Amino acid sequence: MIARIGIVTVSDRAAKGLYEDEGGPAIASFLNEVIVSSWQRVVRIIPDGFESVRDTLIDLADRECCDLILTTGGTGPAPRDVTPEATAAAIVKELPGFGELMRRKSLEQVPTAILSRQIAGTRGASLIINLPGRPASIRMCLMAVFPAVPYCLDLIGASRIDTDPAVCAAFRPAV
Repeated sequence: MIARIGIVTVSDRAAKGLYEDEGGPAIASFLNEVIVSSWQRVVRIIPDGFESVRDTLIDLADRECCDLILTTGGTGPAPRDVTPEATAAAIVKELPGFGELMRRKSLEQVPTAILSRQIAGTRGASLIINLPGRPASIRMCLMAVFPAVPYCLDLIGASRIDTDPAVCAAFRPAV
């Protein structure tokens, strides 16, 4: 089965066409480089806001049957940055290790990483991960957590994805 991957850019300006989305393409570029199995992208560019983010994540998980959903934007401390809160409302089970690792890796680069509030969790057979907004930060965070993503997808009953071990060695226990 071909994996379906949702890529969600959360940005008022990008949703209005006032700003060129860089986060979504950075996610897609990483996935194209890392994933060697077939996959299909489902792209959304939405405004900041609790309902818009929550409803989009629920739609991508429940109706679009995305196996993996990656968001970019809305994870900082600004008043309109509510992606983590909306994600928490959409997921059933939080996986705090994703956010912890992303912040730890980001702190090696910049002290303001403590302001980042990414979370991750599952909804049915979908894994949802919040990422920062800057392309370089997106790549760094994905490189940190992606080795665990394929096995997590296996565990929740999502479609299988395989990675290029020369780029990102995914961990799967021996059977």
